[in-house]
Amino acid sequence: MTTMTLTRPTQRPEPQYPGLQSPGLQSPGPQSPGLQSHCVRLASGPAAVPAARRQVQAALRAWAACADPADVALLTSELVTNAVIHAAGSVITLVVSCSRDQVRVDVHDTSCVLPEMADVPADAESGRGLHLVASLAQEWGYYRTPAGKAVYFTLAFGPDPAPGVGGRLMPGDGEP
Repeated sequence: MTTMTLTRPTQRPEPQYPGLQSPGLQSPGPQSPGLQSHCVRLASGPAAVPAARRQVQAALRAWAACADPADVALLTSELVTNAVIHAAGSVITLVVSCSRDQVRVDVHDTSCVLPEMADVPADAESGRGLHLVASLAQEWGYYRTPAGKAVYFTLAFGPDPAPGVGGRLMPGDGEP
């Protein structure tokens, strides 16, 4: 059995996203050279999780980003699931941004309670989501927002996947 080192969450000031006010795929703008951003508001509930996966996968395809869409979708699922379970609000905001060397996903919700990693055994049925995020993400963290908080992760780009590799659909996603 191998041991993995978990990264500690970092707290950062809220980033400014060009797409946060008007959802949609954004091209790099003069204030953010090389940054592409996609923002969407999702109704909080079980349908938000597969919808968020489809959104991040569509953004990565549109930008021809070299990130593994399965990893991005998996980590997005974990953050959105936490927001659905723990936030009291009816809307979750998903922001996907892509720079030259990484992809970043921020999940905004209306809860002011900051995330904590649960101290659970490896075979526990719940409470391991942030452990998974910490082990796969290059960086993860959270910050307070005027409406509650946002939790984010970043993934560095890897080499281009071989033809037929990557882009796997998660259960429940169906065809985009």
